[in-house]
Amino acid sequence: MRDVAVISFAQAPSVRRRLDANEVEILMPVVQEAVARSGLPRREIGFTVSGSCDYVAGQPFAFVSALDAVGAWPPITESHVEMDGAWALYEAWVKIQTGDVDSALVYSFGKTSMGDPGAVLNLQLDPYTVAPLGIDAVSLAALQARALLDSGRYTEKDLAEVVARSRRAAKANPNAQLRGDVDAARLLAEPYLASPLRRHDCCPISDGAVAVVLAAGDLARKAVKRPAWIRGIDHRIETHDLGLRDLTRSPSTALAGEKAGARTGKLDLAELHAPFSHQELILAEALGLGDGVQLNPSGGALAANALMVAGLTRIGEAAKRIHEGEANRALAHATSGPCLQHNLVCVLEGE
Repeated sequence: MRDVAVISFAQAPSVRRRLDANEVEILMPVVQEAVARSGLPRREIGFTVSGSCDYVAGQPFAFVSALDAVGAWPPITESHVEMDGAWALYEAWVKIQTGDVDSALVYSFGKTSMGDPGAVLNLQLDPYTVAPLGIDAVSLAALQARALLDSGRYTEKDLAEVVARSRRAAKANPNAQLRGDVDAARLLAEPYLASPLRRHDCCPISDGAVAVVLAAGDLARKAVKRPAWIRGIDHRIETHDLGLRDLTRSPSTALAGEKAGARTGKLDLAELHAPFSHQELILAEALGLGDGVQLNPSGGALAANALMVAGLTRIGEAAKRIHEGEANRALAHATSGPCLQHNLVCVLEGE
């Protein structure tokens, strides 16, 4: 296996609605910043891959227009996944493993404010038995949260404490959308949005973009002072039939974590893609994260959650802390689909 590292990371500030810019205009400075930080000339980056969702843009092959932000001349080798950018990073990692290229630019973007996220995400559900019900992601998450609370492992106070910690951590993140000091007791006094979830238990609607650059071996060492080496990466998926799953557990996350080596050494921090407060608790359990692991120091998805961007952001945030010497070993997680259906785990280390 080739040693591959994240050598740069850049992101746009997450906001509720960008009225002054389209996807290309949001993405362009992010890509330019990631390339500049990588130390590699743009023309020498061997592969480009993106992650986005055409449903959000409301048109097929919407990702093609985003190439205007990347620059496709001289001609580039390019690919796209209709997934969160974390899965685009996985494709880039595989491409580098083949030896065809030594570096890759990975980016993702999501302008969620253009449409109705509830209606959009309903389209990914089983088209015969679930989607016709008109149920949205928040309602499904509420069913999952209720099952978790009924299991007796957690309480609504535990959910509120996850939110309070996320908002506090986000105070140090200039790109976060929601931040500040909040008291768990005050959060519990707020009305339900979809019982047992309150509005703060749910990720915000966000517009944003993110980009990272990967490089192999000596190229990464020459490009930057402290690469964030990908020591393991894996993703697993569970059935789309919600009735066949124990929604209070995430075996796909546990298996992906095992294959990625999440439990083979001490972790300093974990960036978990948990769009709902109770999902952070499920993920931490699945990955065996103890008290010594700092969870979501960036604020996580509860602070900013641009569709198709938040998962890759978790990898970038974890890598950034290794670049800056704040951590030596970190875990990043991304999810896709309802109720933690599809999960990716990436373990990063400094040298």
